[in-house]
Amino acid sequence: MKNKNYYGYLFILPFFIVFATFSIYPILLTFYYSFTNYSGMGSPDFIGLANYKRLITDTYFLQAFINTWYIWGINFFFQLGIALGLAVLFSDIRFKMKGLGFFRAMFYLPNLITIASVALLFGILLGWHHGTLNHLLLDLGLISKPINWLNSPTTARWSVALIGAWMWFGHTFIVLMAGISGISHDYYESALIDGANRFQTFINITIPLLKPILLYVLITSLIGGLQIFDLPMLLTNGLGAPQGSLNTMVLYLYNQAFRFNNYGYAAAVAYGLFLITVVFSFITFKAMYRKSVN
Repeated sequence: MKNKNYYGYLFILPFFIVFATFSIYPILLTFYYSFTNYSGMGSPDFIGLANYKRLITDTYFLQAFINTWYIWGINFFFQLGIALGLAVLFSDIRFKMKGLGFFRAMFYLPNLITIASVALLFGILLGWHHGTLNHLLLDLGLISKPINWLNSPTTARWSVALIGAWMWFGHTFIVLMAGISGISHDYYESALIDGANRFQTFINITIPLLKPILLYVLITSLIGGLQIFDLPMLLTNGLGAPQGSLNTMVLYLYNQAFRFNNYGYAAAVAYGLFLITVVFSFITFKAMYRKSVN
């Protein structure tokens, strides 16, 4: 029987082989490349911490860092605000919303569309001369001439952020609805009997009991937001135009590796991004956890 127990390891061995080959090995190899000047050709030369010193003083990376936080901040504000507002409204025992399953499916639908399709759709909607949005605003008399939404740093950032919020608020809505559904209706019925209005109920019951879910949403959104790449890549020429306003950290990493062949420096950027994500996730967790304890 003891010998037969070892057969279990044979069954899980294929998974560990694949995991080590396609996950562990690339991670370790990337870490090694971050200390080299590897350009994709020839043998890499060890240069120590030179890539990391360059990363700390790299103004382009700093700009990409600011761009990423700017876009994510707008995205998260609207994503969470809309999702939380709808979740509270649909779960209100005094509102008695019908057809919740239909609305859940409709809100989640943008999350199922491929990012390439979303970029193509909004590329048409936000077009300068023939864009649907400009034609609509002109017909309504809200603007006097077409706006080049993707050619101005401010409007380009806001466009990408709001597209991301539109895509992900449905997922956040479902998570928050699940969290609110787990709160006992006894609290709300007691508050209703005591004469509390909706705002007081929201502030004193919903938010405190929903903090673990809000923490989950915040950290997962933070991790995903710091890795934003696809929309800026597809909506621009891949360089983060206009004026580098859409050059996020991952897009900067991609260009360093696959456009400029600076694989060693790109590996250092990857580990810098990993460290930034871990640090800010930890700070967010500690801040939210301390508030929850208090």
